[in-house]
Amino acid sequence: MREIIFDTETTGLDPRNGDRLVEIGCIEMVNRVPTGVTFHCYFNPDRDMPAEAERVHGISAAFLADKPRFHEKAAEFLEFIGEETMLVAHNAGFDFGFVNAELEICGLPPLGRERMIDTVAMARMRHPGAKNSLDALCTRYGIDRSHRTKHGALLDAELLAQVYVELTGGRQIGLSLAAETQTIEMTTLAVTRRERIFRPARPHGPSEAERAAHAAFLETMQSPLWRD
Repeated sequence: MREIIFDTETTGLDPRNGDRLVEIGCIEMVNRVPTGVTFHCYFNPDRDMPAEAERVHGISAAFLADKPRFHEKAAEFLEFIGEETMLVAHNAGFDFGFVNAELEICGLPPLGRERMIDTVAMARMRHPGAKNSLDALCTRYGIDRSHRTKHGALLDAELLAQVYVELTGGRQIGLSLAAETQTIEMTTLAVTRRERIFRPARPHGPSEAERAAHAAFLETMQSPLWRD
């Protein structure tokens, strides 16, 4: 089963207010295992970068000045994610909203919401009442995020891939396999026990010589209680 874990960085919080996508990072996973195949690109948004956004991801307008526009990479991006592959993101509605806004500008159809897997929603179900930010989940699951000094689409997608594995079973999958192995071993042992040949117990009574020796020993005892 192929899935794409992805993250985006933007100029702000709402594409309806003119905010644009400036970075996207995608990690390919097959059967919950990263394949090492990625898609990563920065985009020139053709607008300024608000200071608040730059403080979050560290991407400046000057850095993006020579980067391609989204429409120049749209076909490559769509080819990478495919037409039916499930798309996993943290607070996925936000990322889908920005990607679909860019696709609309290009005159392309949006990504279907039926392809969306939201790890925030998954985390809220598994850990109700707990913090479910990416940082909090990395801490919960013991995932090293020491190199994450600022948000970055590809880095955050890599961390999210590890979180997603934990949210969908993670180490418990290994425990399940161990339990199945133990069941097989116990079944084998039971079969082995049923196939053993029955042997009657050996007699354990004393011999005549042992009886005589015991009687002689008792005669040496003076005034034993059992004779009163």
